Amino acid sequence: MTASSPVPSAGAAPAGRSPDPGAPGALTATAAASDSPVSPLLRVEDLKVYFPIREGLIRERHIGDVRAVDGISFEMRRGETLGLVGESGCGKSTTGRAIVRLHEPTAGKVFFDDVDTTTLDKAGMKAMRRRVQMIFQDPYASLDPRMTAGGIVSEPMDIFGVGSKSDRQDRVRELLATVGLNPDYADRYPHEFSGGQRQRIGVARALALEPDLIVADEPISALDVSIQAQIINLLEKLQDRLGLTYLFIAHDLSVVRHISDRIAVMYLGRIVEVASSRLLNREPLHPYTVALLSAVPIPDPVVEARRRRIILTGDVPSPVNPPSGCRFHTRCWLRDRLGNPVECTTVDPVPREVLPGHEVSCHFAEKVIDSAERAQAVGVPIPSAAPPGSPAVPPTHPQGSSPTL
Repeated sequence: MTASSPVPSAGAAPAGRSPDPGAPGALTATAAASDSPVSPLLRVEDLKVYFPIREGLIRERHIGDVRAVDGISFEMRRGETLGLVGESGCGKSTTGRAIVRLHEPTAGKVFFDDVDTTTLDKAGMKAMRRRVQMIFQDPYASLDPRMTAGGIVSEPMDIFGVGSKSDRQDRVRELLATVGLNPDYADRYPHEFSGGQRQRIGVARALALEPDLIVADEPISALDVSIQAQIINLLEKLQDRLGLTYLFIAHDLSVVRHISDRIAVMYLGRIVEVASSRLLNREPLHPYTVALLSAVPIPDPVVEARRRRIILTGDVPSPVNPPSGCRFHTRCWLRDRLGNPVECTTVDPVPREVLPGHEVSCHFAEKVIDSAERAQAVGVPIPSAAPPGSPAVPPTHPQGSSPTL
């Protein structure tokens, strides 16, 4: 869903927005003007976010770290949507928060329009955040209970001095109507709204400054199905009109499949597979991605009849003490099928391009291509290399666990 309309130059203020010149460390359009058309808007390099574990009351001691994000790298082009999916606790939300520096990165770099945001001072971050906004997951905790809905939506415009007070009031009413709320609700407080209505206020707030990049941390998880479709269609329409770029974090693979140009799959703090949305859903190459896709229903009875669920045995390892080698090897169906090769437990797989535009972190990704498990997960006929009598999906195990979606 790359934007069909011309993408505005990064750093240039969209209509109705006034620039913020002179701010120390500010991101300006000067550097962007020299960029090639294919230069990424966002580039993340070896990002790590660790949360320290300490013990002791009088004298604290550092005894370990929770490795929420442990060395991920990816790029986002202007005008595209990158979906970030994975089980609960894999580090998706932490990644989004680290990009906007709500969590300080432990290591690594985050380049926004070729500027390393991890080195920006307070004034530089203020200028950057005008171009990068976030839609938060929890609509109850992300809104100030002492402010009205109108005040919440207008606060970004107040901070950056966008338009006159009357203009901002009109813009608030327009935004509330855009996200499906009655503009007359602008004078109400958050406790007077339902959870879904609060989330729509959060969406309106993120759109107020018409940013270049929006980090959407499960923006529709609190909405009912009919409103989910409205918000998704709204985000797509705004992307086409304004050239927005989305990092879309979600559990619902069907939604991610619909809205994303590319999808990155995370497991235990690492990105294990990146590909176009169509390619990843039809030809997954990582055993974990195959297991995730097997849990998503397909609304076609003919295709669904050919599918079989992959039940992953065991629990997700602790991010405090992740497994050696491949982090998925403790639950991997492919490793069991191949006879437990030693590489899985001793060598940390590096991302490699197995197919054009399709990167995967797995030593034996090629073995997935002709596997019965993949065919049964995506609902295609089992390839001749893996006849129906070959070892396939393990049966439901009393101590097994399926991916938490």
